[in-house]
Amino acid sequence: MSWRESVNDVLVGLTGHRIQRVPRRAKPGRRPAARHRPPTAVAPGDRLVEAPVFILCSIRSGSTLLRVLLDSHPEIHAPHELHLRHLLVRARGPHAKAALHELGLEQQGLRYLMWDRLLHRELTASGKRLIVDKTPNNVFIADQLLACWPDARFVFLLRHPAAIARSRQKLRPRDSHNVERVLRYCAAVEAARQAHDGYELRYEELTAEPERVLRGLCGFLGVAWDPRMLDYGAHDHGPYRAGLGDWAGKIGAGRVQAAEPPPAQTPAPLREVAAAWGYAPRPESAAPAATT
Repeated sequence: MSWRESVNDVLVGLTGHRIQRVPRRAKPGRRPAARHRPPTAVAPGDRLVEAPVFILCSIRSGSTLLRVLLDSHPEIHAPHELHLRHLLVRARGPHAKAALHELGLEQQGLRYLMWDRLLHRELTASGKRLIVDKTPNNVFIADQLLACWPDARFVFLLRHPAAIARSRQKLRPRDSHNVERVLRYCAAVEAARQAHDGYELRYEELTAEPERVLRGLCGFLGVAWDPRMLDYGAHDHGPYRAGLGDWAGKIGAGRVQAAEPPPAQTPAPLREVAAAWGYAPRPESAAPAATT
């Protein structure tokens, strides 16, 4: 028997109490480390939505038409524009930030959880199995979408840049920076096309041969072609209004209409991207000077 045990026996007999070593406190600054993983890494159980689909396109590219065609499929839910880019979260104060840190999260990781929960809520309410978001400004956050959902799939929707500019000018006739705004979107689409894999389709072909184009897209999405997709006017797709998608009268017709021919002239700032998308020949370099 050790001396500590002897002393404890005496104390217990006299007082009913016993001496016990108190665990040594950790030295200041040596608290247990937080869960170590990248702050935006996807951990098991983090994501409720599998393989969401994002249509990457410019404004005025026909994305609302593509949305309602897809939304008419019995397995695909394509809601109005969700604007994930502008849905933010912020941890206020050091305690909230410390709590997130201990969970292995930072503000961006928490933001991704919110995005996923929003899509899951929409998909669950629809009763379908696949969700498609067509918000045009998603093209500026393509990298973040893949960080949130590594299994996300992209559909690149192209349209002649000059036709995009003409379409937007009709809706925004007072915007003197129309071409510059269109170029910003088109350049982002092209950057995403170069950086990421995806399925590509053209608005002009979609309106000219909708069944053929949609059959191909359905194959990419892993769903069977359904002829009800063409009769999108027979289904409820929510309101058509600014900020949620196209609100022009043409989309409300309920049937696919052929695209207008592009303008005869393409604005100079849009010519390079028009060539990259196959709508115009690439500008040739200046011919070498003649020699004698």
